[in-house]
Amino acid sequence: MPTDYNATINLPKTDFPMRAGLPKREPEMLAEFYKKDIYGHLMEKNEGKPLFILHDGPPFSNGDIHIGTAMNKILKDFIVRYKNMTGFKSPYVPGWDNHGMPIESAIIKKNKLDRKNMSIPQFRDACRAFAEDFVGRQRTQFKRLGVIGDWDRPYRTMDPAFEAREIRVFGKMYEAGYIYKGLKPVYWCPSDETALAEAEIEYADDPCTSIYVKFRVKDDKGVLKGVCDPEKTYFIIWTTTTWTLPGNLAISLGPDFEYAVVKAGEACYIVAADLVDDVMKKGGVTDYTILKKIPGRSLELAVAQHPFYDRESLVIVGDHVTIDTGTGCVHTAPGFGVDDFNVCRNYPQIPFVAPVNGRGVMTEEALQYAGIHYTKANEVILEDLKKSGALFAEEKIVHSYPHCWRCKNPIIFRATEQWFASVDAIKETAVAACEDIKWNPEWGKERMIAMIRERNDWCISRQRHWGLPIPVFYCGDCKKPVCTSETIDAVAGLFAEKGSNVWFEAEAVEILPAGYKCPHCGGTHFTKETDTLDGWFDSGSTHAAVLDKVPGLRSPADVYLEGGDQYRGWFQSSMLTSIAVKGAAPYKQIITHGWTVDGEGKAMHKSLGNAVSPDEVIKDYGADILRLWVASTDYRADMRISKDILKQLSDIYLKIRNTARFILGNLDGFDPDDAVPFEEMPELDKWAVIRFNRLIERVRASFDKYEYHTIYHGVHNFCAVEMSNIYLDIIKDRLYCDGTASLSRKSAQSAVYLILDGIVRLIAPILAFTAEEIWAAMPHRKNDVAESVLYNDMPRPNPAYDYAPGQESKWDKLLALRADVNKALEVARAGKVVGKPLDAEITLYLDETGRAAFEEIKNESLKDIFIVSKVDVAFGAGTGYETQEFKGARVEVRASQAPRCVRCWTHDDRVGESADHPELCPRCRKAVKER
Repeated sequence: MPTDYNATINLPKTDFPMRAGLPKREPEMLAEFYKKDIYGHLMEKNEGKPLFILHDGPPFSNGDIHIGTAMNKILKDFIVRYKNMTGFKSPYVPGWDNHGMPIESAIIKKNKLDRKNMSIPQFRDACRAFAEDFVGRQRTQFKRLGVIGDWDRPYRTMDPAFEAREIRVFGKMYEAGYIYKGLKPVYWCPSDETALAEAEIEYADDPCTSIYVKFRVKDDKGVLKGVCDPEKTYFIIWTTTTWTLPGNLAISLGPDFEYAVVKAGEACYIVAADLVDDVMKKGGVTDYTILKKIPGRSLELAVAQHPFYDRESLVIVGDHVTIDTGTGCVHTAPGFGVDDFNVCRNYPQIPFVAPVNGRGVMTEEALQYAGIHYTKANEVILEDLKKSGALFAEEKIVHSYPHCWRCKNPIIFRATEQWFASVDAIKETAVAACEDIKWNPEWGKERMIAMIRERNDWCISRQRHWGLPIPVFYCGDCKKPVCTSETIDAVAGLFAEKGSNVWFEAEAVEILPAGYKCPHCGGTHFTKETDTLDGWFDSGSTHAAVLDKVPGLRSPADVYLEGGDQYRGWFQSSMLTSIAVKGAAPYKQIITHGWTVDGEGKAMHKSLGNAVSPDEVIKDYGADILRLWVASTDYRADMRISKDILKQLSDIYLKIRNTARFILGNLDGFDPDDAVPFEEMPELDKWAVIRFNRLIERVRASFDKYEYHTIYHGVHNFCAVEMSNIYLDIIKDRLYCDGTASLSRKSAQSAVYLILDGIVRLIAPILAFTAEEIWAAMPHRKNDVAESVLYNDMPRPNPAYDYAPGQESKWDKLLALRADVNKALEVARAGKVVGKPLDAEITLYLDETGRAAFEEIKNESLKDIFIVSKVDVAFGAGTGYETQEFKGARVEVRASQAPRCVRCWTHDDRVGESADHPELCPRCRKAVKER
């Protein structure tokens, strides 16, 4: 029977735990992770180290997570894992935003609730249960992504302790004079019947009819004397919101603009001089004459007749008037616009009218239009204007118009009494704070500053039930609002004990301190505010309710990381409340990510069928593929995802995973504490260690800059090119065939172990499950913590692991020549000259250029590097493949005629020299003898 020489070869193992099937294996690993409380022990291990706090922006608990929320949580997990492995204690306390319209809208839609037929506490209890359910569901989904954190003790904005702390934030702002109640136009959603803040507004294209309306001059103050007949002269206003005409009380002109008196037939019209031609064209007027031009200020306090009411419209002036479009004569309804409201405050003689209620229905003040919804009033009023002759022109247009972020319906501007936080009072302090914050990307700074500077006062009151009550009382005697340190202490203490439902269950006297008297008049009769706080005030208070109060955290946080929409949302509300109560920003750095889109760059919608669900990705590929996708993209721009992209990533993942598998399969019998020192390694092994050392440097720098796509590309290229295509390909022969005790094999094992030990730590923040799997399967040094890779430090670049002088250039040339030899072998195989590379012998023909370069590399074992059986070198002209990467050489490939060793498959003339092992080459005879 022939000898089984293959039994002496250390073939790669195939029975270690790194097998396929991520979707099935990950849940098992996750269960073990939480059984061992890896996160809790990680915090204990890192106790005493410097803190690094990533503060979690709370998602709404109103539905299952989508691909965007998954991406956001995974990005945060990259940071937390990395920081905990690099000398920090980085706790992660997840949170949820539970109050407000998103929850109300979701529960009304899904549970078919009629809040108007429920008591307020009943409705709030239903909202709480609904939010609680989705907190649990989302928590399970986030944990399945591999996101580590204190999931048993998250913060929730509906928790009594949080509510109590938020009440104190409100109290401090009120005491400082930053909160007031006032009448002014606000964004109003008639569908949801509540005021909205700027952060709750989205703009969308909206078709409408723009109209040009004639307002007859009633009193020109003598300005038009001798120019035209005032009885036949009209101001022409332009508007895209016909329904607001019942609220018209004035016409605004630009004080420094010139206005033309235009005669057309028997009538005269007043419009901005620069817009005459455009306005006349809109009205179909071709024959007209400009009689006179006058400055806008000269017409101030003139009076016009309202086109369909027995009411006057005062002509006023304001800097808000522009002549970019329209007529330069601005329809002014102080109940329906911020600019209108503000300019009318300069004219005390103008009354206040806002003839639309909270449902968008015209009120009695609208007279003949009372009871009509504002959307239908557009058509009715337009028809009346046509019949009366007051319509000068109409035009169908599409304009960008504000819509409610939740119900997606158009909003209106409506003047009502609301609570506001003064932004003007803290604006400059907030802008100054932006200078000391690090912004990633850098454009975030200018964006935030611009938004703060342009922001109006923040409307913080909502006409909803599911929210934190505004903790203000009203004196029944003097009618003034009451909010003092005593009342705040009483409300906060009660909320901490019983939750905010008590506000709606108890009378004011039961909430206030015993014997409390009105600070304004000494009265003892009180009522409660019925409005609730804007949900952005909830989440904007997390710096005080979470960072300042949860043990192990601190304010300011090191990082806030959310999508770009949060510059007008959480980033800004957190900044404003923190500046107001602390005088400082709540964060040191802002990191912004883009949106998730489909493979073609389109927004994802269920109706389009292009939405990608995280559950589907995990079911098909596993969470690590989803995590790899997050790392593969530059998250600062929009992130594309599709089935094709995921398939490509799955292939790339396998290259990384199989590199680890190969190394693991060749560490049998290797003792990491008895590794070959770097200085004693052959040059090829040193080259591999040096290349990995440089990867460590690049990867750590990328982690520190939060640039994960460069890590993805770096690790993939290292595994696919420098390892699989070059180093591991070359050393397979050594690992399989050299003696188990030989320096050559042990050195190769030492090099690949050092690389594997480092790379598993480098990928641990990204490929959470795979890294743990590798770590569990590999041997460890005595100082390593074997239980989890997270308990071990990230590798650092070792200054000793670098090229000797001249070695880098040498290896560049050698690998360039190897690439050319591989191409020559491909040509030879295609021509059936040889089969496997080991069946080949090559001759290198070098000209003067090639010979000079070859002097640097001639001492290397070229046949091992090229994986052929023999290499000959000749100087001068020759035949064969002309090299491209290595200049000045030709590669001739021929089939070896020497006998082949049955163990290592190398052709060698010395095979057959030994009577004991006639089928082996000298190297294999030695290995077998040692065995």
